[in-house]
Amino acid sequence: MTNRQSILEKLENRRRELGISQSALAERSGVSLPTVQRILTGHSPAASFETTVAIANALGMEFDVVPIFPAEELLERQACKKAERLVGLVQGTSALEAQAVPARQLGQMIRKTVQELLAGSRRRLWAE
Repeated sequence: MTNRQSILEKLENRRRELGISQSALAERSGVSLPTVQRILTGHSPAASFETTVAIANALGMEFDVVPIFPAEELLERQACKKAERLVGLVQGTSALEAQAVPARQLGQMIRKTVQELLAGSRRRLWAE
């Protein structure tokens, strides 16, 4: 189940728990009835955040944004992703020059690049 599906399910469960009709919910939230119906049934993949928040608030709910993993882990993932891309560029250039980099050395280059990226500027880490 995706986060989106989980949120929609929670909204619908709360609506049923409160015994509020979709039309009453539409009126309380200031969202049109067709939009409320599409959102609660999952048929509105492009529902705006504002609209979804309005429905949640009308149901006495709020959104809470929480990390799904620690910041250090996200930084490490980004550094690995960027290091693999950068080292891949070097490997591609070396291959064109008939100087392919051995797999073991490639792994070392990636690990070293990850360390350098993590030690450097965070802005540079996220820049494409």
